[in-house]
Amino acid sequence: MDSINTKLSFVELGKFLSQFTLNEQVQRANVLHNDLYFDKFKDLIELSQSHNGWFTPEQVYFSIESWAEALTEVNLNEWLSDYELPVKEPKTIGLILAGNIPLVGFHDFLSVLISGNKALVKMSSNDQHLLQFLAKYLISVEPKLSGYISFTDGKLENFDAIIATGSNNTARYFEFYFKDKPSIIRKNRNSVAVLNGTESHEDLVGLGEDIFKYFGLGCRNVSKLFVPKDYSFEAFFKAMYEYKDVIFYEKYSNNYDYNKAVFLMSNFKLLDNEFLTLKEDASYASPISSVFYETYETVAEIQKRLKNEAEQIQCIVSNNLIPNSIPFGQTQKPKLWDYADNVDTLQFLTSL
Repeated sequence: MDSINTKLSFVELGKFLSQFTLNEQVQRANVLHNDLYFDKFKDLIELSQSHNGWFTPEQVYFSIESWAEALTEVNLNEWLSDYELPVKEPKTIGLILAGNIPLVGFHDFLSVLISGNKALVKMSSNDQHLLQFLAKYLISVEPKLSGYISFTDGKLENFDAIIATGSNNTARYFEFYFKDKPSIIRKNRNSVAVLNGTESHEDLVGLGEDIFKYFGLGCRNVSKLFVPKDYSFEAFFKAMYEYKDVIFYEKYSNNYDYNKAVFLMSNFKLLDNEFLTLKEDASYASPISSVFYETYETVAEIQKRLKNEAEQIQCIVSNNLIPNSIPFGQTQKPKLWDYADNVDTLQFLTSL
């Protein structure tokens, strides 16, 4: 399969996705196959919440808009410019996808196809419909891709390598079960923010986006704060007020009530604004509706700790306090070359 044809197919997919935003869905004449797919995709987006209660239209549209922005010819060329895409017999790559946020496995799917390999996909039960729909669209654009994309509900068989995403527990199973195959096995990771008290209101509002987008279910969501000793959370909570409407979503509200009750019954000291709790805790993984925090004496000690515990961290957010950290409000807008777990998926695929 010619990588140029595959790339152009994804560019066409990006154009298709760009028609769908939360505020409006506008059908454009220059987009391929709208007659077959536009109305069906619009209906699927609206139905997504019935398939997974966390997939509200707002969250699904955000994911779609992010991919529409990523899948341009300029972005794909920039991403691929660092790689030699070998012309070789395609390998079959098993993909075991997570389902915590809409289209969370799309980057792996894209990477497999753009590298000239075949994708054998096992979907999560929590996100079964969106990717399969987009695969059908791609095949309509480039029919040759039909031989490169397959989905399975059962046991993965007849594959050459595996990319699997799951919890720390399932990762141990994956590592044993797939020990004889080249693999990328992804475990639980969390994202953190390092504050020093000089952040602007706009910075902290951006941090709220990093915390609340997808209700905090993604590995790129900030679930832990590092703050200086005697840090005042007044400015933080003032900025979080922008996201107060999250409590009106029933699944989030139920988690907030439950997790707050568990903390209080355990006599934990909490900071609370009636839709988010802050708890001092050494862990990285906080439950939905809660963010953990720790205090520090010097930024240098946090730099050292985050470096030592890098395998638990997906993203670090700060105003350049930590090398290679991400600006506030940007964790859910990764570029094509921002790899999960900092593992270069395309390098892995092209070297098989």
